[in-house]
Amino acid sequence: MKQLLTPILAAAVTAMVMIMPMGANAAMKGGFTGANEHVTTGGVQVVRTADGGAVVILDSDFSLDGAPDPHVGFGRDGEFDVASDLGKLMADTGLQIFVVPASVNVEDYNEVYIWCLEFSVALGVASLN
Repeated sequence: MKQLLTPILAAAVTAMVMIMPMGANAAMKGGFTGANEHVTTGGVQVVRTADGGAVVILDSDFSLDGAPDPHVGFGRDGEFDVASDLGKLMADTGLQIFVVPASVNVEDYNEVYIWCLEFSVALGVASLN
């Protein structure tokens, strides 16, 4: 089941990630570049949680110029993996947090995508490092 966090839960998760011991929340980070004539900007982080899980955080500067069915997910070397779909964007701008299900191994990927599910096209890609 794909799971999005409400703004209140997002703030709580962000606070938990910030207070975890050093090393417990090792993050991969990146910045979005638009794709297929879409403007997608802002930062993204993939953060390990204290329980061994992970969350994807679209930073407060995140912005998408709009699309009919934008989702967040992972890919590798220019290929989006539909099985990694984390759910639909809550908004076209701002801080958003998505829980990564246990079935998705974040180490298998080196990119975060904003993906239009309806048209099967990338709207933005962020290379992770």
